[in-house]
Order: sequence, then structure tokens, then C-alpha cells
Amino acid sequence: MTTPLLSLTWTDHVTGRQGFLVVDRLVRGVSSGGLRMREGCTLDEVTGLARGMTMKEALHYDPEGRYIPLGGAKGGIDCDPRDPAAYAVLVRFLRAMRPYVESLWTTGEDLGLTQDLVDRAAAEAGLVSSIQAVYPLLDDETAARRRLAEAFAVEVDGIGLDELAGGCGVAESVLTALDRAGVPYAGTRVAVQGLGTMGAATARFLARAGLDIVAVADIKGTIANPAGLDVEALLAARDAYGTVDRAVLRPGDRELPGDAWLSADVEVLVPAAVSYAIDASNQGRITARWIVEAANMPVLPAAEALLAARGVTVLPDVVVNSGTNAWWWWTLFGDIGADAQEAFAHTRRAMRALVELMLARAEADGTSPRAAAHAIVADRLPVIAERFGWYR
Repeated sequence: MTTPLLSLTWTDHVTGRQGFLVVDRLVRGVSSGGLRMREGCTLDEVTGLARGMTMKEALHYDPEGRYIPLGGAKGGIDCDPRDPAAYAVLVRFLRAMRPYVESLWTTGEDLGLTQDLVDRAAAEAGLVSSIQAVYPLLDDETAARRRLAEAFAVEVDGIGLDELAGGCGVAESVLTALDRAGVPYAGTRVAVQGLGTMGAATARFLARAGLDIVAVADIKGTIANPAGLDVEALLAARDAYGTVDRAVLRPGDRELPGDAWLSADVEVLVPAAVSYAIDASNQGRITARWIVEAANMPVLPAAEALLAARGVTVLPDVVVNSGTNAWWWWTLFGDIGADAQEAFAHTRRAMRALVELMLARAEADGTSPRAAAHAIVADRLPVIAERFGWYR
């Protein structure tokens, strides 16, 4: 891994909590990457996530598109988002990072934070917007900001379009893998770890495509039903942190330990919560054929090697969960409008093409999908640098 362009650690003068900003790369002077908040967040974690963002941006490079990929960056705060002091810490972090947000780092929601919360804290910290650094790159800033605001106001079945776009991309990644393998959707079983924004939307899209969601996990434990869960009922009964009210469970639904999702009898496993969830010590419990990384960095490298030796395919985060970031920029730059069906159709086309390219490259090279994704990035970064300059 190359050395990041910028790496800094901030210490909150009130609580002693630490926050981190890593800018892996700039393109046209700007980088993109969300801000996460979780107890135990580290600089190494944020550094890996920033590198992943560079890759996600490069993977969505389309010379014919209006959206021109940015560089990769990430922010992180070591604090439990449920802590009563968390919001004030967030505001102080953004106030300290204000020069970077104003000039080179566009950010938004990530693990532990919602976009509404980020927007409110950014305003309190004196920022125009959490993505204001990109405004100078827009052809018509007023129209672009209006288009994005309108897109954020769109709801589908009571859920914001911004909360659905990423899960649509994850689901399409799953469906593409099934199609290439000739596996029918009906009867294909799925377990999802995490019912936050990404996990919930993924579960919804897969259920509507005809797959059976037989296990979901939240902070209270795993809910399972081999005959299939009522996904819509579970999603409707979540709190702000993705925890399901157990009062809605049906007679056939079982409550199991928190890590039971790992060993669920499924074809597809979707870790959609924390990083580092699957390691060398617990990967042996997995019987799924595919692990689809809706979360960032959920499978550790040593675990991935052991899984590959057992014939388990990992579809990597840099491809699978890149739809959320891409949707923001497709909308802002004007590749799509503030319309749910247009957004879903564009996301499905782009994600299917990208997953197809990755899996075909892996097959041709005799490598893993992750190695194939890295190879595609290695091909594209010099092209982007030649067109827009190399800020290293």
C-alpha cells in the first residue's frame, strides 16, 4: 500500500477522544470518503478505508460520464455514537477539520452516523456543506445542489433514496454472481449481519428479487427462520441504530446468539456492519458459497485466504458497496436526476458491468475477485492521472 498524501490525528480537548483524517489521493485537488464513528476506531483502520475509497472512485471511472472520479479519503472518530457526548465530539471534530472539508475532503455518513446527523453537525461547525470542496468542479453549482437536495427528498416505501442506493448496488452484485454461476434466485438463502442503512436496503432488494433472507443480526443477536424472515416487518421495527424490536417476531422466528449469522445455512453471507468481522479464528464456521462485503473491510486477509482454499468466494467491498458513493456523484454531476427508478436502473447497470468485469478478470487471471479489482484499479489510476494530473 502506498503512503497516504495526508494523515492526521486529532485529540478532543474536552473528552480526550481521538479522531482521524486520511487523504489517500487527490484528483483535481479533491477527495471523497465518509466519516465513521465507533468505539475503537483507529488510524490504521481509517488509512485502509481511505485507500479503499481511492479504489472505489477509480473503479467507477467512465470517460464518457459527467461524474469524474475524485481521490480517496476517510474520516473516523473513536467514540460510541450512543454516548451522550458523541454529538458534541462530532461537531468539534468537524470544526477542527473545517479547512480540509472546505478545500479538499468531501464527506458524508458512514458507520455509526446518519447523513442528517452529519449535515446538522457540519452546519453547527460553520460549514456550508460536508461536500462543499467539490462545488468548484461543477458546471452549474446551483442546479447541481438543487438536484442532490431533491434526490435526498425522494422516498421509496417510506425510506429515503439515499438510504437505498448502496443496498441496490450490493444486491445487484449478489444477483450478478448468481447469474454467472447459473444459480436461480428462488431458493437461494441469505444471511445479513447488520440492519443499518446498507444491510437493510440489501435485505430488502434481495427479498424482492426472490431470495430467502433466513437470518439477520443486530446488536442484540441473530434472528433466524429457515423458512424465511418477514424482511419488511423487521425493517419497520428498527430503531435509529438498526436494532429490531423483538415484539414483531413471528412464531417461527428464533433468537440466536450474536455470532450465529456466521454459521447460518445459506448460500450468500452479507456482512454489512463492522470491519474485521470475519477472521482466521471464525471463518471455519462459514458454509456459504459467497461472502458479499456490504461493510468496509469485514473479512481479514488471512481469513480470505483460508476461505478461498475452501472454495468460498469473497466479493470485495471496493466493488460491492461502492454504489452509495457513486450515486452521490452521479446525481450531483448530472448523470442521473432526482428520480428513484432512474437511480436504481443506473446503479444496476453500472454495478452489474463492474462485477461482471471483475469476475471475468479473476477467471482469466486465475486470481480472486479482490485481486482482479485491484488489477482494474491499477490499470485505471494512471489513465486518470494522465488526464487530470498526479497529486503525489
